[in-house]
Amino acid sequence: MCIGIPMQVVTVEPGHALCQGRGERRRVNTALVGAVVPDEWLLIFIDSAQERISVERAQEINATLDLMEAALQGNSHDLIVGFSLPSAMSLEQLLALSGSNQQQPLEKSLEH
Repeated sequence: MCIGIPMQVVTVEPGHALCQGRGERRRVNTALVGAVVPDEWLLIFIDSAQERISVERAQEINATLDLMEAALQGNSHDLIVGFSLPSAMSLEQLLALSGSNQQQPLEKSLEH
């Protein structure tokens, strides 16, 4: 399984960018996202930028990764989630999160 890491663009060169995030710097391939600019946030899988993301989304992903890391170390009981978990979202929010534009009831969506 691959986990995406949010990283911020530091410098740009043709087809690549030097990015930093979660305590490291990486030279990443930007072919899938096109031209990038310094300070832009990208979601990185291995050494390839897969998606442009907002600073808010980067913060959510970093918070989730922090929760996962703490849980793996047995320290998850003291953490506070700073964003809405899917279990606390409305159907409309879940559909928006999944990229779905369907307005049908969830039960009908699950039948297919």
